[in-house]
Amino acid sequence: MPKNRNTFSFLARWPRRAASRAVHLGWAWAQRAGAVTAEHPGRLRFGAIGAGTRLAFPQGTVFGERWIELGAHCIIGEQVTLTAGMMPDLDLGPDPILTLGDGVVLGRGSHVIADTTVTIGSDTYCGPYVYITSTNHSYDDPHEPVGRQWPRMEPVAIGPGCWIGTGAVILPGARLGRNVVVAAGAVVRGEVPDHAVVAGAPARVVRSWDPEKGWQPPLRTPAPVPIPQGVTPEQLVALAELDEVRETP
Repeated sequence: MPKNRNTFSFLARWPRRAASRAVHLGWAWAQRAGAVTAEHPGRLRFGAIGAGTRLAFPQGTVFGERWIELGAHCIIGEQVTLTAGMMPDLDLGPDPILTLGDGVVLGRGSHVIADTTVTIGSDTYCGPYVYITSTNHSYDDPHEPVGRQWPRMEPVAIGPGCWIGTGAVILPGARLGRNVVVAAGAVVRGEVPDHAVVAGAPARVVRSWDPEKGWQPPLRTPAPVPIPQGVTPEQLVALAELDEVRETP
């Protein structure tokens, strides 16, 4: 009797297992087929899209592609919103509105809203759910609902080599220099100098680089040791496995 119950239990589970496997295989196929690249742009016709750039599937809201230029080797995560203009089907003129340099990374669920120019420099990395916008609500008239008042728009410029942490917000008019670090959840407005770390809401500089003194205040952790030249991936895997063996009691 126990043997029969095991047989019936397996037969009852088999359709669910088969369906689950089919769903996962189908989703993996959709992710590959739905990704946007220069060779396979799908319905999206960007002003420019560089070699090696990939927009993961599913994409978020994308419109005004004609005024969006993406550099080479960019990584755009799932559900990332990229918009140029306040709404689709506007004529925004001859120049690009939203520009990403080479090697830009936008994490899953991020939003880049460019009603006026937004420029993100090369090799800037954004964590998930970063919000970058050139437009903000105005509330000058205390008698009119805020949503009905004409918004304010100011260009945004993010320098090359920046790191923008998860959930950070970059507000209209922000100008970030080179190699700026924005802490997770920070709200950035105004100008941030090169080689600065900002945190808080509103964000303020909490660490900066001095050519003579180095980082001020000093870093609390030592700099990571770079991988020596000539080390192969196989050797790195072997070292990792050796560390695991040493740590196993």
